Amino acid sequence: MVFSQFAFLYYFLPAVILLHFFAGKRLRNIVVFLTGLLFYAWGEPFYVVIMLFSTCIDYFAGRFMDKFDDDNKKRKICLLVSVCMNVGLLAVFKYSDFLIDTVNGILGSELANPVLSLNKALNKLAPFGLNEKRVELPIGISFYTFQSMSYTIDLYLRKIPVQKSFLSFASYVSLFPQIVAGPIVRYEQVAAELDDRRVTVTKISSGIGMFVRGLAKKVLLANNMGLIWSAVKASDYTAISAAYAWTGIIAYTFQIYFDFSGYSDMAIGLGRMMGFEFPVNFDHPYISKSVSEFWRRWHITLGSWFRSYVYIPLGGNREGKAKTYRNLLIVWALTGLWHGASWNFVLWGLYFGLLIMIERAGFGKVLEKLPPPLSMLYTFFTAVMGWVLFDTDSLALAGKFYAALFGATGVGIDSLARYTLTSNLMLFIICILISAGAGERLIKFCKQKNRKAALIMGIPLKMAGLLLCTAYLTDAAYNPFLYFRF
Repeated sequence: MVFSQFAFLYYFLPAVILLHFFAGKRLRNIVVFLTGLLFYAWGEPFYVVIMLFSTCIDYFAGRFMDKFDDDNKKRKICLLVSVCMNVGLLAVFKYSDFLIDTVNGILGSELANPVLSLNKALNKLAPFGLNEKRVELPIGISFYTFQSMSYTIDLYLRKIPVQKSFLSFASYVSLFPQIVAGPIVRYEQVAAELDDRRVTVTKISSGIGMFVRGLAKKVLLANNMGLIWSAVKASDYTAISAAYAWTGIIAYTFQIYFDFSGYSDMAIGLGRMMGFEFPVNFDHPYISKSVSEFWRRWHITLGSWFRSYVYIPLGGNREGKAKTYRNLLIVWALTGLWHGASWNFVLWGLYFGLLIMIERAGFGKVLEKLPPPLSMLYTFFTAVMGWVLFDTDSLALAGKFYAALFGATGVGIDSLARYTLTSNLMLFIICILISAGAGERLIKFCKQKNRKAALIMGIPLKMAGLLLCTAYLTDAAYNPFLYFRF
């Protein structure tokens, strides 16, 4: 499952783009839908049924909502069916093990997860290979359920017209470039393009450039940073030096950024090749001057989703400070849970919610008065501290790692830390420069000086980048996309 979809891209992407380009207007959504199903089934042959089930429920909820347009009670029932179904799918496949383990831990009971009994029964009927010990998480379920749910919510609020074509709606849900790891695309953002989109050579060329940029982020930067973090993460936290711990968690800080922003760039590029314009999902978050700004730049589409469908309906900041802080804590607890079913993720979300509350209470004005390097250093530090909770396997391990960071082992720096730092120094420097936007500024400078020459030079650079990434992938064994598990 881990990298199957990426193999799909390499094997079939050129054929898909060519087929979509030469297909007529009526056939393009068929290409998108079937490609999306094949792309998803390439790594999840059984759970593609769950995605189709979600698609059907939300489509028919929308059609009935439109049919009973003058009956608000029936429209609300349609909305509740859609929301309960989507949240129910997440509860069953993502949170059931977590909830049952928590109850068993509190009560000392031995409750079994009923989903595992279903898995066992299905395995007897056919060789689905479902896990009978833990519920497997269908890849991308957090993305496509949120995406599909936004359609019915916006339709209920009368922000968008109903989509009467099942094929068009199914194409929206199964858009293969971003179905498994975002960005989260709302229906209104692609509604016009679903019905009529232009695919040009210029768009394809631009999309290839964006795709290669994301691929390079993932393969050349994220993967190599991931190797450093994997070695540190596998160490004994009670014995490692503080320097080695810091090296590891900073490596993960860059790994998760280049991994996720890289996939987002690839998805945006793939969408552009097919005539879609997906929203930007990252905007150099590590140069932010506050935590609030960081979350306006990191995973932008998720933050926008929670703001539109949770924070504002709860009252936002319109009902006084106490309720504003309550709303923030609810949103950030849910944000943590969205990322994963464990107390580490819940505390990770609440940690950032608390920091944002402190900034709103007055610390934000203090940050505004600080020199930019200091405020950026503060924000980067808070992000690094958060990633410890995010990627350690338990609260106990997180506590041990925090202790190691601040010298609890009694070893400040050792030979392993020196070797890791010196042998990867250039990689860290490149990651710092790219995450700060140096690459975009260089491209902009070249275009301002001589746009035609910059465009011409871009062609061999794209080809060289693609060949380099392909060569690296051929030889590398470490290739996970971190956000596929959410």
